[in-house]
Amino acid sequence: MHSFRYTQGELFAENVSLQSLAEQHGTPLYVYSKATITGHFTRLDAALGQLDHLICYAVKANSNLAVLSTIAKLGGGFDIVSAGELYRVIKAGGDASKCTFAGVGKTRDEIVYALEQGVYCINAESEAELRYINQVAGEIGKKAPVAVRVNPNVDAKTHAKITTGKSENKFGIEFENILEVYGRVAAEMPNLQIKGLQMHIGSQLTSVDPFVEAVKKVVPLVQEVKDKYGIQFFSIGGGIGINYKQSLDSGDEGWWQENSEVHPLTVQAYAEAVVPHLAPLGLRILCEPGRFMVGNAGVLLTKVLYEKRGAAKTFKIVDAGMNDLIRPTLYEGWHMITPLKQPATDAVEKVDVVGPICETGDFLAQNREIPLVNEGDYLAVLSAGAYGFTMASNYNTRPMPAEILVDGDKATVVRERQTLEDVLKGEHIA
Repeated sequence: MHSFRYTQGELFAENVSLQSLAEQHGTPLYVYSKATITGHFTRLDAALGQLDHLICYAVKANSNLAVLSTIAKLGGGFDIVSAGELYRVIKAGGDASKCTFAGVGKTRDEIVYALEQGVYCINAESEAELRYINQVAGEIGKKAPVAVRVNPNVDAKTHAKITTGKSENKFGIEFENILEVYGRVAAEMPNLQIKGLQMHIGSQLTSVDPFVEAVKKVVPLVQEVKDKYGIQFFSIGGGIGINYKQSLDSGDEGWWQENSEVHPLTVQAYAEAVVPHLAPLGLRILCEPGRFMVGNAGVLLTKVLYEKRGAAKTFKIVDAGMNDLIRPTLYEGWHMITPLKQPATDAVEKVDVVGPICETGDFLAQNREIPLVNEGDYLAVLSAGAYGFTMASNYNTRPMPAEILVDGDKATVVRERQTLEDVLKGEHIA
């Protein structure tokens, strides 16, 4: 569900005209809906209500301070993967004691910072990392709360670059070795407190089946670890997919694809499938959604600069490029693109929507039928709230776009557009 609708011929975010925002603040421009973020959090929170649970939002999806503050005020925790993300959470008013620190390559400085701030848990991805955390914790006189990430070797059937739960992925420790690793932690690493067990099988899952397969496989292991080492929580990771092709006037949660197949992965279906397997554990359950929380809450606004008609293709050249939104290039990500002015007819044209970056791979859509638009018109790239700005760059020395949070009829600039001076700040001629 989202809060973007056509109203009186213009595309709105909640009660604010996106056309007015584009004209006032320029493009490229990211716009987020606070109501959408809040709605997704509260629905997931309610769906998991039978469990002692904590929703730890995956900061890497969208780390804007205003987004983090919104989730913190809802009572959410945070899944972080760097000291920088922990710093952001704290600056946004989040609670470090509700943060889990994941990632395969934590440095000494990051481990020290996390322990000093009192994070809920550090999720270790290898035995070598566990030994290093033990060493660092001992050197600073701390006891580090840790969980081991198990790799259940479950195929999430998602894009190869965002699957994390198979044996060939770099994440986690093999399922068969977990008990031995916990045994060595208990016997050989006195500066560690065994606090939980964690898993995460991938991102953008549009079927409940991989979740169920992973949970059913890992729950007996969790029970055994609980019995032997008294763990307090089981983290089931994130990965709930979003609908990148949802109608602007649709309020359902269904996943609609080009073949019109509707996937059953709603929040309710997800909870109904996994909660019965988790409840008997009697543990706190952590859920770590990222894309689900913010993906459909954001749009990227861009302006049509030129039209180029060639022998093979027609190109709509816009002012947003792969440096602003890299998902189409990196993941073959599909984003709905629609004009800010509601089309007067159903007429469409097959075009490539491309940006100004000097790369053939710089596109937002290829061979896409979109409504007829002209030079000077504004477009919205939908479902751009996750892995949009956080993966943006200054490639081609292009300043980063501004970000705006809409709350009802109020629009606030929550990140100013970079200037060229900002881009060059810190550089020096030798």
